[in-house]
Amino acid sequence: MSAEKVKGPASYFPSIEKTYGQPITHWTALIQGRTGTKHMEIVNWLKSEHGLGHGHANALVAHTLAEKTDR
Repeated sequence: MSAEKVKGPASYFPSIEKTYGQPITHWTALIQGRTGTKHMEIVNWLKSEHGLGHGHANALVAHTLAEKTDR
């Protein structure tokens, strides 16, 4: 039995948690608190204020904003 391979932004989540020592819920809560802010502005904020790499920040923002619009 093999687990289905995670695709898209969520595929970065194990690496993000390992690298930055915070659960994904920590990052999504921060992103959700930036209402009215554009995608790349949030990415740049995560990079400058929290030290995330571009790919990790972009994946978190893309996933969180997509989840928000699904509701």
